[in-house]
Amino acid sequence: MKPIIGIAGNERTMTMGETFWLSYTSRNFVEGIQAADGLPLVLPIGQPEDAKTYIQRIDKLLLGGGHDVNPKLYGQEPHPYLEEINEKRDAFELRLIDEAIKQGKPIFGICRGMQLVNVAFGGTLHQDISLFGPTKIKHVQESEMNKRTHPVQIKAASRLATFLPEAYSVNSYHHQTIKDVAPNFTATAHAPDGIIEAIEANDLPIMAIQWHPELTRSTFDTEQQLFTYFVQKL
Repeated sequence: MKPIIGIAGNERTMTMGETFWLSYTSRNFVEGIQAADGLPLVLPIGQPEDAKTYIQRIDKLLLGGGHDVNPKLYGQEPHPYLEEINEKRDAFELRLIDEAIKQGKPIFGICRGMQLVNVAFGGTLHQDISLFGPTKIKHVQESEMNKRTHPVQIKAASRLATFLPEAYSVNSYHHQTIKDVAPNFTATAHAPDGIIEAIEANDLPIMAIQWHPELTRSTFDTEQQLFTYFVQKL
């Protein structure tokens, strides 16, 4: 039986004469999970109290990109460089994470998903990369997201290192980054400037990355392997 992968959805508006709200996820996530022999199921943003039921109906949880995480969740006031937040999404996804842990369901976080996982377990973020310090690496890739633009070093003896080379390269589109890694998590990949590119829980089935394999998986087989590992092994 194929594992059912819950993808935490996002919301946006569409105007066609009238304005409509859409609940959605990227088709690239759907195809990555299908190619890994999983069944994707989109979980629309909803009431936190419904998270338990959603998690009961899936085998694993994927958290994707999008909004900035509300800095109040990690004890900071909003910085002028903070971009759009969605408090309803934060609250719902945090409850999904909580329920997934209670029910023993693995979690894979991508971009914002990594940042939210880190915050959920007591870590903090830089609200903008400029607050991390000077860097010569362009972490906001402006075009051709199916290409890889900067190197990362993957930690030996990590989950990632079981199927990716230690010297790797990734695409990049984020203006926030991890500051303090959550307790009982390990940073398992870094960019040359020191920015954290992946984390893994030490004693839970959780892994998370900063880059976007859903946009490179059709070009690079190793990027599809991230989905395959998540769906079949994590």
